[in-house]
Amino acid sequence: MREVEVVGVRVEMPTNQPLVLLRETEGSRYLPIWIGAVEASAIAYAQQGTETARPLTHELMQHMVEALGDELDEVRILDVHDGVFFARLVFVSGAEVEARPSDSIALALRAGARIVCTEDVLDEAGIASTTDEDAEVEKFREFLDDVAPEDFEA
Repeated sequence: MREVEVVGVRVEMPTNQPLVLLRETEGSRYLPIWIGAVEASAIAYAQQGTETARPLTHELMQHMVEALGDELDEVRILDVHDGVFFARLVFVSGAEVEARPSDSIALALRAGARIVCTEDVLDEAGIASTTDEDAEVEKFREFLDDVAPEDFEA
């Protein structure tokens, strides 16, 4: 398993489809995962530390885990078939739950849990970094400084 970090979310043109971009912490590959608009907003809110008046779904999930006396240890991105990614939530108690990567990432950001990915998934769906891509990622980071979670709402 390779640890990855969330670079951010973005809407890809011309399809208008949101994606979350992950990057190996000890490597040069990026992993783009297409996600829904709701999950894109949830990830953006978590990254920006945006407070909401009432808990949104992923905040509710985090509160429930805490209320039950558990803690999210890590998110594992385990597989990809025909462009569909599969993940698992792993809790400190030893419990494991299958989940979509987008929901898992939104929850991991709130819980401060690490995100890991199998080497096979990175080999199949990862994109090797080049100098041009690093410049593109820097532009992406600048975009993230100006984007609001509401920009992902349909």
